[in-house]
Amino acid sequence: MEYRIECNPTYSALEVDLQLGETIVAEAGAMTWMSDNMQVTTSTRGGIMAGLKRAILTSESFFQNTYTPQGGSGTVTFAPGSSGDIVAVDMPPDGLLLEKGAYLASGEDVVCDSKFDGLRGFFNEGMFVLRVTGTGPMFFHSYGRIEEVDVDGEYVIDNGYAAAWEPSLEYRLTRGKRIRSFLFADQLLLSFSGRGRVWVQSRSPRVLANWAYPFRPVESDNDD
Repeated sequence: MEYRIECNPTYSALEVDLQLGETIVAEAGAMTWMSDNMQVTTSTRGGIMAGLKRAILTSESFFQNTYTPQGGSGTVTFAPGSSGDIVAVDMPPDGLLLEKGAYLASGEDVVCDSKFDGLRGFFNEGMFVLRVTGTGPMFFHSYGRIEEVDVDGEYVIDNGYAAAWEPSLEYRLTRGKRIRSFLFADQLLLSFSGRGRVWVQSRSPRVLANWAYPFRPVESDNDD
């Protein structure tokens, strides 16, 4: 398998070249174009319950598509729904944890499942994150550019900006008592500790939604 990440870090697309017998798995709806010899198989990959957990708890799709070229090599291209970066990683032995909706594609030996972390994992808008395990390449995406940070000790990130991290890092949700946000509320922060990598995205969809909210169309009351 060979791949190229085009147009990064703003409107990235993942182009994958597959030889005969090679396979890649991707989120349903992520494919943008492909060669006409590509066979596509749709399944829940793990059963109905696994598909429901991904869809309901982590904002991933219920179905995943598997792409395999027929009669020779083939090419398939994927793009995420949001404008931003795509990162390729070879799966570490302990896997990775991703924010909700960050998974894009992977080799067929990579498995995605939800992970419940109680209140300490109240990550973005939910208490579930996506745990990715297995071997082979895996691709995840962000809203904005992604920077990889090597943590050795303590590291603090605003909630909503952490795209992925290694399970070797302990993390907890805290309040930034000295950092005041809108209407003087305490800012929610993710505090990481230990040794490992974390990938930070330069933009947050939640912050964008808050910024755009005052500009939404509003129906006015008119008695005339």
